[in-house]
Amino acid sequence: MTFKPDNFNVWMEIPVSDLDKAIEFYNNVFKTELNLITDMGPNHIAMFPCNCENGIAGHLYPGKPAPKGTGPTIHLACPDTLEETMERFAKAGGEVLSDPIPIPAGRFAYGEDLDGNSIGMFAVNA
Repeated sequence: MTFKPDNFNVWMEIPVSDLDKAIEFYNNVFKTELNLITDMGPNHIAMFPCNCENGIAGHLYPGKPAPKGTGPTIHLACPDTLEETMERFAKAGGEVLSDPIPIPAGRFAYGEDLDGNSIGMFAVNA
């Protein structure tokens, strides 16, 4: 029997060196409002919001990011066009690493956040 869940990805965690700066970066780039959680464990975390009860999301946490170019890539949904998101990403201090890449479901571009975490900015086809 082959295991086929609705979503194989169930959670993501992005390590950051400065939680406050990272919250500001992700809020600005993705036009969102991460929720600071102070009572979930030994560290404060910042939760990505989700528009459904059991949605797939994740959080930022104070940690040691992988060296640039060695960690996994986390793809995040663009709130508007890919180009607008890429522009905000660079303006906020991230590094955009690729031009838009088309795939059947949409387009994405690679970037590195303030800590060098590999981030994919993904825009679905309209």
